[in-house]
Amino acid sequence: MDETVAEYIRRTVLKIPRDEIKTMLQMWGFLSEAQLQTLNFHQAKDNISQEVVQLCEDNSADIKQAAALDIIYNHVYPNKRMWSVYQMSKSGEETDFFDLTDFKKKFKRRLQTALKNVTINFREYEDNAIWIRIAWGTPYKKPNQYKTSYVVYHSQTPYVFISASVIRSTLPLLCQTLVAASNYHDIREMELRSHCLNSLKDIVFKRYNQTFQTYYPRPLQERNVTSENVDLRIIQENKNEKERILRVNREVFGDGPQPKLEFAQYKLETTFKSNPTLHVSDIKEPFRCLVKFSSPHLLESLKSLAPAGLADAPLSPLLTCIPQKARNYFKIRERKGFFPGSFVSP
Repeated sequence: MDETVAEYIRRTVLKIPRDEIKTMLQMWGFLSEAQLQTLNFHQAKDNISQEVVQLCEDNSADIKQAAALDIIYNHVYPNKRMWSVYQMSKSGEETDFFDLTDFKKKFKRRLQTALKNVTINFREYEDNAIWIRIAWGTPYKKPNQYKTSYVVYHSQTPYVFISASVIRSTLPLLCQTLVAASNYHDIREMELRSHCLNSLKDIVFKRYNQTFQTYYPRPLQERNVTSENVDLRIIQENKNEKERILRVNREVFGDGPQPKLEFAQYKLETTFKSNPTLHVSDIKEPFRCLVKFSSPHLLESLKSLAPAGLADAPLSPLLTCIPQKARNYFKIRERKGFFPGSFVSP
């Protein structure tokens, strides 16, 4: 067994929590049950990794087997990587029967034709997800197994989830390969990123239900208040307002936890509203700006703004429609505030 393969297997085993090493090696399936029985999983992880490497040496493991173990690890722990969502599109309404074997052949042929030093590994899962691991090299260097890109493609859908390597220059080639192998014509980034792959899937596959309603603030009613009951009125009004905020927030965001989204971006296109004497409104060219949101848990952060007193309830649709926009790329008019504009896809 090659020394680089042995070292890569050792490092992969070291990343796995001690209590899960045996389970993950069983999922790998490269070592027999009899070989696994010889391992002492209660010793130091470094010793376990050395013993695993020795067993792999006996089985003549190659880089394909080492990559298979890495895919299993990343499938079990997808939150260790940052994921971006991409959407592919066709020029017409044509539908193609998806053939996994043909997809693999096209993907490998296209990528290996463009770049000789590259290793590609596939693994299929029961939810029609195809996990693809790509280790990139250069025309003069072998593939670096520690700088890999991961692709999760659900067949029969236009959505692709990509965790790119630090070598950003390989991303255009990877996108071109995906489009060619899956018989699509175009691909675009949806500007949604998160470490939580399942949350991104919930959003684009509509497994996350969020209601969107338009609320209009009710005018305050004048009341004749005497000095004796002013404190009670203030307490009651504060209580009613808190209950209203919680009710409106629940109707907008729902009762359940929000998908864990860490990055969202959209382009805003609008026209100015100003005093006619300033001649700003005569400009036909619309005003454009790029709006970016980032947070360890973006949707939960937005959900907490109104109850925390940091924003009025309900929140503007510019904020609450982020998951819906990701699914449908719709245009929505904002009728309040300075920007009466519309979303346009990035």
